[in-house]
Amino acid sequence: MEAVGIICEYNPLHNGHIHHIEETKKLFPGKAIILVLNGYFLERGEVSILSKENKTKLALIYGVDLVVELPFIFGSQSADIFADAAVKILGILGCSYLVFGSESNNIEALEKVAETQESEEYNQKVQELLTTGINYPTALAKALNIDVNVFNPNDLLGISYIKAIKKNKLKIKPVTIKRTSDYHSLQEEANIISASNIRNKLKNHEDISNYVPRKVLKCIENISLEDLFPYIKYKILTDLDLSRYLTVDEGIENRLKEKIMEANTIEDLIKSVKTKRYTYNKISRMLVHILIGLPKEINKLASLEYIKILGFNKKGRAYLHDLKEDLEISLVPIPNSFQYKYELISSQVYSLISQNNILVYEKSNKPIFFE
Repeated sequence: MEAVGIICEYNPLHNGHIHHIEETKKLFPGKAIILVLNGYFLERGEVSILSKENKTKLALIYGVDLVVELPFIFGSQSADIFADAAVKILGILGCSYLVFGSESNNIEALEKVAETQESEEYNQKVQELLTTGINYPTALAKALNIDVNVFNPNDLLGISYIKAIKKNKLKIKPVTIKRTSDYHSLQEEANIISASNIRNKLKNHEDISNYVPRKVLKCIENISLEDLFPYIKYKILTDLDLSRYLTVDEGIENRLKEKIMEANTIEDLIKSVKTKRYTYNKISRMLVHILIGLPKEINKLASLEYIKILGFNKKGRAYLHDLKEDLEISLVPIPNSFQYKYELISSQVYSLISQNNILVYEKSNKPIFFE
């Protein structure tokens, strides 16, 4: 049996994600769909409004065959590291294809960009353009002299996936599905809108029932990094060396120390330290790393030590059964590993603001079976 991979955060799972799963099944009928799922803290420094357990259950309900975990130590980092770990997992699990949403839906253009981005000359040109004050996507496009539309959020992530496939020399073919909503738009009223739009509506106490299935609606918690601000504030005030944490670079720890007492919210803090170089998302990620205590050297100390199976249906179980004897990596957590240590810490911190039984679920390490 062949397998097709998808990589998602489901924050929350919405109609667009279901479209993604259904289109993947149409493109690859009969093949097992494997989802690499990010957990509690996400790539842009956000807190998930669905628990990892509920995301797994919902993914299985809406057609995924096998769900595996993207570890916190990789899933809370920048796009290239996030993508590299997720693609490696799909490669280990024998996926032949990776299907992702794309604004441009132009796989040839994305592959060209991925190839070009490996050159020092290109990266130097991007850095020079950034100093002029333009944003990152525009700098990428200008350095290549191509349409900026290739550099929307999902296309950028797609480029990271393609680079990871090439870097790890994997036999995975990237395939795009046309994204039907604009990530940046907060005004769309169609049946499919972006996850950021949904979260914005939730924040403003607006009805989101048209955009997510009823089963999802019941599981959503209206939580965010804002709810963890008191803990972040305490950590910044009392930790004598913030520079030891991942992504705390170039003396920004001094700026955090300087501004923290003036800030009453996460929004206040981020806006007060944000610069052209330190974007909103980069600072959000940095605050998560400080909160969890993720050390700067984590990428040297830790590697992918195991692949945790979160859930499967009959097809997923059959696929795993056929695959197991060829695997050289554990499919159960290794308690003394860096990967497990920080997964547990992230779940403990998330449990401070979630109403779900996070720690009971996390420590059981029992995959969910969906018939």
